[in-house]
Amino acid sequence: MTTTALPDSRTLPGAPADQHRWSARLWGILAVLSLVLFLDGLDVSMVGVALPSIGSALSLSTSSLQWIVSGYVLGYGGLLLLGGRTADLLGRRRVFLIALAVFAVASLLGGMVDSGPLLIATRFIKGVSAAFTAPTGLSIITTTFAEGKARNKALSIYTVFGASGYSSGLIFGGLMTGIGWRWTFLMPVPVAIIALVAGLSLIPRDRAASEGGHDILGALTSTAAMLLLVYDLVSAPNRGWTAPVTLALFGVVVLLLAAFVLVERRVRHPLIRLGILRKGTLVRANLAIVALFGSYTAFQFIVTLYLQSVLGWKPITMALALLPTGLLVALSAPFAGTMIDRFGTARFIVGGMIAMTVGYLLFLRVDTHPVYVLAILPTALLLGVGFALGFPSINVQATAGVENDEQGLAAGLVQTAGQVGAALVLAITTAIISSDDARSAVRSPAAVLADYRPGLIFVTAVALGGLVITLAPLLVRRAARQDALD
Repeated sequence: MTTTALPDSRTLPGAPADQHRWSARLWGILAVLSLVLFLDGLDVSMVGVALPSIGSALSLSTSSLQWIVSGYVLGYGGLLLLGGRTADLLGRRRVFLIALAVFAVASLLGGMVDSGPLLIATRFIKGVSAAFTAPTGLSIITTTFAEGKARNKALSIYTVFGASGYSSGLIFGGLMTGIGWRWTFLMPVPVAIIALVAGLSLIPRDRAASEGGHDILGALTSTAAMLLLVYDLVSAPNRGWTAPVTLALFGVVVLLLAAFVLVERRVRHPLIRLGILRKGTLVRANLAIVALFGSYTAFQFIVTLYLQSVLGWKPITMALALLPTGLLVALSAPFAGTMIDRFGTARFIVGGMIAMTVGYLLFLRVDTHPVYVLAILPTALLLGVGFALGFPSINVQATAGVENDEQGLAAGLVQTAGQVGAALVLAITTAIISSDDARSAVRSPAAVLADYRPGLIFVTAVALGGLVITLAPLLVRRAARQDALD
């Protein structure tokens, strides 16, 4: 893939920038891409805050509310692999800007509908658009900035914006829901339009890959497998995990994945070069983001219901209570790249998972009359630390050592892992905490909290599992060095 050069000959995608001082246009490109990733994260968590209000306005049950989150995850997780590879093959600028325009239109429609199914449909469309903007934006970053200090700095800023979107969505969600739940859908529209106009001006034109064909069969089997897998995961709590339909769909997913592997082994220009999965750093990054995203998405779902439904807090009160999470993530942005250069990604990922795990553990102490400073604030602070340490480090590790023509693929893989992880953990958590909605309406806050507590324990176990997986290689290397010294 090649790109046109700027008049001042500064480097852009296709010729990674490694200069110590970036041009204004390079900063502008990074700002546009970061803003769009911020919107992706913002949209998920901001709408999550509005779920109780949406449920009341549209008469939706807890399981139906899950689909407002899961509809987005279905489109996002189901098409991320295709989105990342499409950017490599058809041109990153074109794919990014078209997907961003679709995101803006779907956001506008979501704020206008009066039907639960239609609202879920707009969420699915937004997820599909994010499946193209997220890996494409990341691949533009990694092909614009040379691997090493320049790329680490750019990725740290970029991914911290994404993490800030997830955490800041709680704040904006509280503010917008206080005005009306529809504003949680309408607010991203003007921001997306501004990013689109700026992207048209700043992101240089590029060309589609000149070599290789399009692996149509691979694209069809992988996309069908991911869509069906995410759909089965998010709908299984309603049908039952051992229901014949659930098991049959899982069987179809296995067959589709087997067919996909067979196709990729035989075609000349595969959609996914299977050899990339032998990179240990990439695999560990994918496992880490499953635990990070999965636990956080499910925790946010529970804490939103807990603070508003059990404690009776207003959305803005909840938003302010969780503000420290967003502040910590945002304030870490200027330092993340330098710290990753100094200490490496592995230690930061482990540190992030430790912070997340301890944060969830502390939240298990909550009751129906919590003291904010003792029961909620410590978790908010630790989750902010966990995201600030883990999120940028995972993305740096996932794309390190990957050739430019596979950066979209690597980005799509790690983001697919995060979304599939979010779908899986949220689906299981919802199944754990769901109870009869009519009966729950007349139950005491203590009884409802008792329903939520097993879900919180499961979320904590997911984070702990991620910690064990990411810590194990460090312990093995330390043991190997000790043996060498002995």
